[in-house]
Amino acid sequence: MRIPNPVLLGSLMMIANMAQADALRERASTLFKPVPEVVTEVRGQPVSEAQAALGHKLWFDPRLSRSHIISCNTCHNLSLGGVDNVTTSIGHGWQKGPRNSPTVLNSVFNAAQFWDGRAEDLQAQAKGPVQASVEMNNTPERVEQTLQSIPAYVSEFKKAFPKDSNPVSFDNMALAIEAFEVGLTTPNAPFDRYLKGDDKALSDKQKTGLALFMDAGCAGCHNGVNLGGQGYFPFGVIQRPGAEILPEADKGRFTVTNTASDEYVFRAAPLRNVALTAPYFHSGEVWELEQAVAIMGDSQLGRQLDASEVNAITAFLHSLTGDQPQVAYPVLPTSTATTPKPE
Repeated sequence: MRIPNPVLLGSLMMIANMAQADALRERASTLFKPVPEVVTEVRGQPVSEAQAALGHKLWFDPRLSRSHIISCNTCHNLSLGGVDNVTTSIGHGWQKGPRNSPTVLNSVFNAAQFWDGRAEDLQAQAKGPVQASVEMNNTPERVEQTLQSIPAYVSEFKKAFPKDSNPVSFDNMALAIEAFEVGLTTPNAPFDRYLKGDDKALSDKQKTGLALFMDAGCAGCHNGVNLGGQGYFPFGVIQRPGAEILPEADKGRFTVTNTASDEYVFRAAPLRNVALTAPYFHSGEVWELEQAVAIMGDSQLGRQLDASEVNAITAFLHSLTGDQPQVAYPVLPTSTATTPKPE
């Protein structure tokens, strides 16, 4: 009997493992793409540095709200994964909002904004919270009056929108905030490095979780650069969750389209940095990522994932945390005697 050469056996096993790893990455590469290092355009137009610099200040300026207390960063805190880590955000007059605040990180890659997709892009999205009575409770006219009363802002708007005869406008405010948000991306996550060929970027458990994520059907809704954010799906395809997780009064995209088939339909949540953005779902009633994974298995896939499967998929989801944007807190221009007072 001929005894196999152990060196040869080791080489063959190494080749087999490499082939298996390449096959997993090849499958993943057909469904997912790495986050680009830099985004240079939006809607086919180059991002203006002057607009982004202005948007940086506006993002942190609470004077866009009627109370002068709430800024964009209040509900989309860039130190907390682009969310506020509460069930639903607190707005004007301590009102509690109806839905959990989605992350703004990598939001430029979404097909539409908000849980129901009612905003077609980031410019449209930027206008919504400013005017919502439960959020910043302001008006376009009052925002323009505020910005026009501050000479430094007037100068920066002219620089950011040099061809505009009326540069200090509500629309341009939203465009500037959009230009800033375009830069809020999180490249270089372990999963990105894996997709680019680094086998060691993911642990064995994370690779198992990736395979399960694809095999179980999770990737049917959560795919692309942002692992979601591209399509709309009923919450409860197979089994509808309880009212504490899926409130009956919130009918999702139905309120946008008024189409019966869109009742309880929501945009598939982007999963980039999901380990940072608890609590989960539009209701914000689930605090543990493992529980969210298990609920998705039951309600969307009709599959009761066992503990080891939940654990592996959760481990994979942790590999989606990328380099967080390094954003300095800006020094804002001072108000003047004509700046509207807080209410």
